[in-house]
Amino acid sequence: MRPGGTVDLAAARWGTLGFGAAGIGNLYRAMDDAVAAATVEAAWQGGVRYFDTAPHYGLGLSELRLGAALAGKPREAFLLSSKVGRLLVPHPAPTPDDLADGFDVPGDLARQWDPTESGVRRSIEGSLQRLGVDRIDIAYLHDPDEYDLEAGITEALPALARLRDEGVVRAIGVGTNSAEAAAECVRRGDLDLVMLAGRYTLLEQPALTELLPLCLERGVGVVNVGVYNSGLLARNTVPDDAHYNYAQAPPEVVARARQIAAVCNEFDVALPAAALAFSLRHPAVQAVVVGASSPEQMQQNLDRAADAIPEELWSALAERGLIPG
Repeated sequence: MRPGGTVDLAAARWGTLGFGAAGIGNLYRAMDDAVAAATVEAAWQGGVRYFDTAPHYGLGLSELRLGAALAGKPREAFLLSSKVGRLLVPHPAPTPDDLADGFDVPGDLARQWDPTESGVRRSIEGSLQRLGVDRIDIAYLHDPDEYDLEAGITEALPALARLRDEGVVRAIGVGTNSAEAAAECVRRGDLDLVMLAGRYTLLEQPALTELLPLCLERGVGVVNVGVYNSGLLARNTVPDDAHYNYAQAPPEVVARARQIAAVCNEFDVALPAAALAFSLRHPAVQAVVVGASSPEQMQQNLDRAADAIPEELWSALAERGLIPG
């Protein structure tokens, strides 16, 4: 957290486990509104008080459902984050679905990259309307490296900083799958947080090279997401058809995951529980956000987060070269 910032994810009142709302935006498959609401409620009943969403998730459906599910909760009792960079605009050629981008929703809207200040403000306004709230606590610039990282750094991040100065949002950051892009944003921007997807996990730790030390140096908090590496670490047994980085996992990646799973098994530790615990071990990481597509899946995440992991497991993994020493 940047010194002087007003959202401290490390504060005990928020806990270290957050809810990622991509799943309730019909990620990969449709769910009904009742299941979405019950999934959010399961997170709430389990003590989760940080909720993250984005316009990208289901072309606004995630924000609509999350806002509805949280509508009866005291606003001061939870943290809410969403993202900017992708404006939702009418689709010039609507499609039956949005599955090309991973969401089972009608393709009547399109995502439009807009890093300008007017675009950032329009994005926040749209999110506020869909969520039905008067404020968003944290605004992340979403995947600027997929579009134009330089414009994201020189236009969108200063626009977000002005919104923070005006009190429209309480904290700002960048959300990305790239440790390198995140490090560039931390070096050149005035950020409070980085939301990092899949780059500091039990399977791989490229963020250790530069990003995490830089965040510690600059006082920037890290929110760790994608800690199961697209599901590769989500089960005790790693299947042949496991996914990694949203695609079929290469054989060498599957083999490494199975080596890690075997060591976990020696210590009677579930692989997903170890993955979740490892994602919080670096001092720069303030919270981990996990998704769920059902109340049962959310409860499973809560149970994993509560598992006690013996320190000897980390020592054994390090001795065998499977995690850094």
